Amino acid sequence: MSGRVGTYNDEGKNVDLYIPRKCSATQRIVTAQDYASIQVNVGVVDENGVFTGQTKTYILSGDVRKRGEADQAINRLAVRDGLLREQPSA
Repeated sequence: MSGRVGTYNDEGKNVDLYIPRKCSATQRIVTAQDYASIQVNVGVVDENGVFTGQTKTYILSGDVRKRGEADQAINRLAVRDGLLREQPSA
């Protein structure tokens, strides 16, 4: 059962009401009261641009969004994960 988060009963059912998440950009815990936080699922495509059925999940805290760094964070994370090619600086 590795890779699963939370508490599970004998039947393998998740019994936690709240599973904390971490901001993908800052690695800080996103609290339950952070109503400005978002979760974005980005589709993975092959070399022809066809959706493979897989997604990569990014979580951004409200603080990252409030500072106006969400777009930059998503781009940086997508480049890191090989979903986006790095663009040369102008």
